[in-house]
Amino acid sequence: MPELSEMEFALTMANHAFQRWMSRCMTAAGMPGLAPLEVLVVHLVHHRDRPKSLADICLVLNVEDTHLVSYAVKKLERHGLVETGRKGKEKTVTITSAGAGYCTRYGHVREELLVRSVEQLGIDREEMSRLAALLRALSGCYDQAARGAAAV
Repeated sequence: MPELSEMEFALTMANHAFQRWMSRCMTAAGMPGLAPLEVLVVHLVHHRDRPKSLADICLVLNVEDTHLVSYAVKKLERHGLVETGRKGKEKTVTITSAGAGYCTRYGHVREELLVRSVEQLGIDREEMSRLAALLRALSGCYDQAARGAAAV
């Protein structure tokens, strides 16, 4: 299926560009030195302004290795962007006012540099939404195939 290979190559290129963008956008927002996963975690914790458990963060971001998220949270905590707490036995993560401020500045930089550029391409928003749905469906296929490969 050469079309799948073509899609995989495009996805690889997009993934690398997206990761570069996240780190550089956060740097432009005033918080240099964050890895892409750390940027994703701080934004997810900021989303809806309510505590998130490590398990929830891993689930939403589809990260299998909990220690990667745990390390990201520790680094974000050292930068004063998140705070950790407990809800029963579960570790929770909440955004700080400084973290929320950086997320807001990130949004402004994103709007100025990325959203305007994408809008100039004239891509239909419904088409972009359909593409996102397709990518989510394909991620399920890759997850299922990965489980199968692990059982071989």
